[in-house]
Amino acid sequence: MAHAAHAHDPHKYYIPHGSTLPFFGSVALLVLMIGAALFLSHVTGGGWVLIAGLALLFTLFYRWFGTVIAENQAGIYNMQVDRSFRMGMMWFIFSEVMFFAAFFGALFYARQLSLPWLGGDGAKGVTALLHPGFEGIWPFGGSGPDRLGPNAGGEFEVMHAWGLPAINTALLLTSGVTLTIAHHALKDGKRGILNLFLALTFILGFTFLGVQAYEYHHAWTELGLQLGTGVYGSTFFMLTGFHGLHVTVGAIMLLIIWFRCLRGHFTPERHFAFEGVAWYWHFVDVVWLGLFVFVYWL
Repeated sequence: MAHAAHAHDPHKYYIPHGSTLPFFGSVALLVLMIGAALFLSHVTGGGWVLIAGLALLFTLFYRWFGTVIAENQAGIYNMQVDRSFRMGMMWFIFSEVMFFAAFFGALFYARQLSLPWLGGDGAKGVTALLHPGFEGIWPFGGSGPDRLGPNAGGEFEVMHAWGLPAINTALLLTSGVTLTIAHHALKDGKRGILNLFLALTFILGFTFLGVQAYEYHHAWTELGLQLGTGVYGSTFFMLTGFHGLHVTVGAIMLLIIWFRCLRGHFTPERHFAFEGVAWYWHFVDVVWLGLFVFVYWL
C-alpha cells in the first residue's frame, strides 16, 4: 500500500490495493467474539481468548490509523476522498443511533408496555398462576419469591440521578464545550488554545469513565444492583455499559487527534479527522442525556 501511495496522482480518487487489514480485522473480531462467548459461559481460558481478541483489535486499529494518517500526510487524499470520509462517518453515526435506539426501545417496551400489561386486569389470572405475588412496578427486579437481586431477600436499590450520574452529566456537557472551543481555535489557527482545550476534553472523558467505574462498583457491591437483577439490572448495565464503551473509544480517538495536533497535522481548511471525532463525541454526549433522563431520572 505504501508503494501505491507514493505513485498516486493526488488529482485522482485514491483507492488502496493489496491491503491485508480487512482479513486481519475479520480474524480479530472472530477471536474477540469467541473469547467473549467463552468468558460469559465461564469456560476455562475464555478470558485469555478474550484478551487475545482485544489485543488483535488494538493492533488492527493501530495499523489502520497509522496507514490512513500516513496517506493523509502524503497528500494523496483529494476533496472527493474527503467527502467520502464525511459520508462514511455520517452513516457510521447513523448506525450507532439505530444501535442505541434498539436498547432504548427495549427499555420502553419493558417499562411502558410489558410490565403494565402483566400487572393489568387482562393478565392477572395467568400472571398470578405463573408468578404468585407478581407486582408490575418499575424498577422491576423480580417479584415475590422470584426476586433476582443478590441480597438474601432479593432486594436492591436503584441508582438515583442526582449523585454520580449528575456529576458525569456535568463532565460530558463540559467536554462538549471544551471540544467546541478547540474546534473554533483550529479554524482560527490558534494552536495553543486548540491543544489546551482538546487536552481538557479527553481528560474530562477519562474522568467520566473513572466515575462510572466507581458507580458500577458501588451499585454491584453495595446496592445489590447487578446485571442479573431482573430486567432493570440488565437494561441499566446494557445501556450505560455500551455508552461507557463508546466514551472509551471516543476518548482514545480524542487522545490520538491531540497528538496529531501537537505535530501540526491539521490546517484550518483541511481537518476532517478532527471533525469526525468531534461529531462522534457530540453524539456520545446526546446519548448520555437520554440515558440520564430515561434510565436514572424518570
